[in-house]
Amino acid sequence: MFNPQPVTLSTDRIELQPLSLDHAQAFHLATNDDAIWTWMVPNPCKTIEATQKWITTALVERDAGRQVPFVTIDKASGKLVGSTRFLSIMRADKGIEIGHTWINPEFQRGYVNSHAKYCMLQHAFETLGAIRVEFKTHASNQKSRNAILRLGAQFEGIMRQQRILPDGHLRNTALFSIIDGEWPEVKQQLLTQLERI
Repeated sequence: MFNPQPVTLSTDRIELQPLSLDHAQAFHLATNDDAIWTWMVPNPCKTIEATQKWITTALVERDAGRQVPFVTIDKASGKLVGSTRFLSIMRADKGIEIGHTWINPEFQRGYVNSHAKYCMLQHAFETLGAIRVEFKTHASNQKSRNAILRLGAQFEGIMRQQRILPDGHLRNTALFSIIDGEWPEVKQQLLTQLERI
């Protein structure tokens, strides 16, 4: 049965732990940079109370079976450096999205994102039995689009006016995917990347 659940995933450099309220303080400290939220909502974690609310909402989504949220831990420093989720879980169709990803700027453009995505993709395809993994980002967020392409995902197009942002603007969304038949080649490419960084 295709039924994603909280689980700890890791490589030699990072660990993805199931998000909990115990992470609130470290989560708040790691998000203390508005640049993280440029393409998302205005910083929802400005205060520790706001951070706890953000985490509680994520846990409600988890308990309802709609999302599986993680925190990203850098093993070398022991720091919480980001967060990511499985979401848009399509049980009948064995599809899932990886998203709601942010990484503290100090750890961007390094090994954290590649290692975290490798963990999630391997779990999705090899443990859960996914046949499709999606990625979505703001159509204007070229940095994110480039990072998704580096993972080996295929660009599928722009979903026009796909989301209404908190400020009322309409978001066009870039859609990418990896399907199960592509995973073996994508996996080898990712493993090669991980050895270099």
